[in-house]
Amino acid sequence: MADIAVQRASGRGIWGWMLFDWAAQPFFTVITTFIFGPYFVSRMASDPETGQAAWGYGIAAAGLAIAVLSPILGSIADQTGPRKPWIAFFAAIKITCLCLLWFAAPGSNLFLVVLFFSLASVAAEFSTVFNDSMMPRLVPKSEIGRISNIAWGLGYLGGMIALIFVVSVMAGSPETGKTIVGLDPILGLDPKLGEDARATGPLSAAWYFLFILPMFFFTPDAVKGIPFGPAVREGLSELKSTLAEIRKRSGIFRFLVARMIYQDGVNALLALGGAFAAAMFHWSITEIGLFGIILNVVAIVGCLVAARLDMALGSKTIVMISLVLLSIATIGIVSTGPGYTLFGAWMMPGTDSGGLFGTPAEKAYIFFGLLVGLAFGPVQASSRSYMARSVTAAESGRYFGIYALAGRATSFAAPFMVATITLASGSSRLGMATIVLFLGVGLAILIRTPYPADRPEE
Repeated sequence: MADIAVQRASGRGIWGWMLFDWAAQPFFTVITTFIFGPYFVSRMASDPETGQAAWGYGIAAAGLAIAVLSPILGSIADQTGPRKPWIAFFAAIKITCLCLLWFAAPGSNLFLVVLFFSLASVAAEFSTVFNDSMMPRLVPKSEIGRISNIAWGLGYLGGMIALIFVVSVMAGSPETGKTIVGLDPILGLDPKLGEDARATGPLSAAWYFLFILPMFFFTPDAVKGIPFGPAVREGLSELKSTLAEIRKRSGIFRFLVARMIYQDGVNALLALGGAFAAAMFHWSITEIGLFGIILNVVAIVGCLVAARLDMALGSKTIVMISLVLLSIATIGIVSTGPGYTLFGAWMMPGTDSGGLFGTPAEKAYIFFGLLVGLAFGPVQASSRSYMARSVTAAESGRYFGIYALAGRATSFAAPFMVATITLASGSSRLGMATIVLFLGVGLAILIRTPYPADRPEE
């Protein structure tokens, strides 16, 4: 199908839209994965097992809300018209909840802190749904992939810059009180009270507010649409008919099921891996922040390499290689502890050098973390191109809507299982090990899926 003529937005409008990813990413990098999450698990809760379970349940609750409501909101984004009022509504929720994380002092009420985090996560996801739905109105379809990938890259860069800022001028050592560059934390933040981690909530809120403004000021929005009630009814009707159609296209259906399962494992690994390390090795915010920076740098390299290999080997091969690397990395992570790795087959009794990542076991953990960084970008990017090569241009809109739903539908399952196994066994290591099941089952289904997914099976 030929592109429908689209009036190209101004350069300011396009850049305003792309800056949304730059604005949004620090929440996932700084709050969910590398700074506040590990602080919550290792220092705020009474013990790491309770902290990991509570954090996992918070992620699971947010994922469940997103899975239930995102198809309805997706239909609203397609049919009601203006998106900016919805983005503003969810931005207000997100910013408020992030600011309230400042009060998450050690010993505070875990339920309230998890509630604020979960609400911020839901608001962040729904804001993304509406922002993404603005893209087809900005440029012709032939350019959508380019601006989407530039925006994604800006997101990674924004998250990394925010993380570097935190570890260099905010996160002080509880022992010395100094940051990694030898400065006192800004604004007199006291690391012993967790103020450096707690301040990342207001920081992420301010970053988000500042950098979404260009989108509100410059990016064009839809002006007409149908009322809210009819939009919900029509969207649900179209969703139902598309789901019935997918069941008849077995290759695409199998791919979506595979991605639904392995993406859940990927998300859980990213959300909980940093907290697991912080609790096990008693990493400071500086060390966990540096770990995050290393992973992001490696992730950019992984995406650049995978971009070339995807053209030569195909998206399915890249996804399978990435899942194998992530499975190896997860096994390595859960098999590593103070003084050993590979479940004790390789003892690493060296003394702590006193510097960053000072023991041999910590360096082994960093190695497995590098495998995560190398693979987590390509597994998502090549999954998207796998889908793009499996549908026609005429049906890409509704099928990518289902693709997004598949990525969220069970996003609560892996964190819920990690949290439940951790509580039942009293072992955060055993809880984390369940992530391998999601990666392995998704890979097993994918192996039997044709490529492209709409190709008749032999």
